[in-house]
Amino acid sequence: MSFRLFDAPLAEPSHFVGFAGNRINRHSEKRSDDVVTLALANADARMLLVGDGKILVDRSASEGNAFFGMEATSALLPGLNKTIYLGLQDDMPILAGPSGLSPEALPMGIEAVDYRSAYTQGLIPPDQIGAMAQAVSLLSWHDTHKFCGRCGHETVMRDGGYRRTCPNCEAQHFPRTDPVAIMMVVRGDKCLLARGAHFGTGMYSCLAGFIEPGETIENAVRRETMEETNLPVGRVLYHASQPWPFPYSLMIGCHAEALSDDYILDTAELEAGRWFSREEVRTMMDRTHPDGLMTPPAGAIAAHLIRSWVESKF
Repeated sequence: MSFRLFDAPLAEPSHFVGFAGNRINRHSEKRSDDVVTLALANADARMLLVGDGKILVDRSASEGNAFFGMEATSALLPGLNKTIYLGLQDDMPILAGPSGLSPEALPMGIEAVDYRSAYTQGLIPPDQIGAMAQAVSLLSWHDTHKFCGRCGHETVMRDGGYRRTCPNCEAQHFPRTDPVAIMMVVRGDKCLLARGAHFGTGMYSCLAGFIEPGETIENAVRRETMEETNLPVGRVLYHASQPWPFPYSLMIGCHAEALSDDYILDTAELEAGRWFSREEVRTMMDRTHPDGLMTPPAGAIAAHLIRSWVESKF
């Protein structure tokens, strides 16, 4: 039986996860070293201001806004030397920089909101949440890569923030993205969910772990599942991905078919975990579980992996 390669169900699952609403045109092949200067001279430019795990949001209107005009930016941004260029959205240059202002020093109506609350509570529009992920990841990379990994000399920012160059040895350094496999382990009509010690009360989620050099996504899923639960995994199916700016990861969501019922939790990594039936997971998703157990919030890719399994027919 033949099929068309791009025959697929409706919208991509990745479209619905948190941080995925970015509409910025990065036009990466056209960025220049003076792109920040040119953007700052544009009266229509907008700026995101972040720092210390928080983003500044104008809460004076019914819908929060994290895109500040240049006039407002001058009072909120201590210096422009760390400003980066994100791209164009609706023909407006979008930039980002660290605010550095304490919450007590902010003008009336402006609040410093932590990144997670901004997206879990929908305090700013989805496109700004996506832009925030881009900005936070880039600025975090700059903060941790100020010196050349080859010779140790201090590097300088180029390409509007998408490259750092060493003036001593001429090495070129580019922003990194750390791939993380997150997997929904299933066997028949049940799934294995677990929790770490840092999770909120009653919260259970999917297993996850960093993909190592020279490793495929599928083998990372199998290795991490084996290390954390001693469960062998057969088939691995990709489902969706999610940018995760804590600090610059890409969550790669998969479903993994366990080949055994017998698991042994790695208690150094996990506080608790067990098999859950499809019906029990439904109550966790709906927040009606008799023991107060629950799955992650809707924006998290783990929630989408769990929901897709609960609503599936396999």
